[in-house]
Amino acid sequence: MNFAVVCVSDRCSKGLCEDKSGPLISEILSYLGETISYSVVPDEKEVISSKLIELCDKTDADVVLTTGGTGLAPRDVTPEATLAVIEKQVFGISEAIRQKSLDITPMAMLSRAISGIRGKTLIVNLPGSPKAVKESLEIILPVLPHAVETLSGKTLSCGGNYK
Repeated sequence: MNFAVVCVSDRCSKGLCEDKSGPLISEILSYLGETISYSVVPDEKEVISSKLIELCDKTDADVVLTTGGTGLAPRDVTPEATLAVIEKQVFGISEAIRQKSLDITPMAMLSRAISGIRGKTLIVNLPGSPKAVKESLEIILPVLPHAVETLSGKTLSCGGNYK
C-alpha cells in the first residue's frame, strides 16, 4: 500500500513548531506499506483541497491521511476541505474512531473528522495530537487493506473475517 500524509497546521507550516503526528503516522503504517508523500500545509481550505486533489489524482497513493484541523477552532477546516474533493463519504471509519475514542476521552465528541473516497484513493482525517493519531490508527488498521483492495477493484472476497 502507498500512503500520503498531510499535516494541516498553521504553526508547523510556518516552521514555528515541529509536526510529530505526520511522522508517527508513517512509522505506524510502515509495516503495511510506504509513505510516498509527506507534506505540511496551513489551515487554508483551498490549499488543503488542492493538496488532496494532487495526491489522489497525480500520485499512486492508496490512502491519504490528514492530521490536524478537525476540531472546533475557527481555522479548523480540514473536514470542509475534504468534503469539497471527495466523491463519497465513508462514514463508518470516522464514526468508529469517534466511538472508540469516547472510551478514552469525552473530547472525542468534538471531532468533526470525516473519511471519504476520491477516485481510487481513501482519505481519512485524523486528529492533530500524536496520542490521538496512534489511538485512531489502531482502530482503523484492520480495515485498511480490505478498503484499498476494494477501491482498486481487486476484491476477491466480501464479508470475510478480517480480524
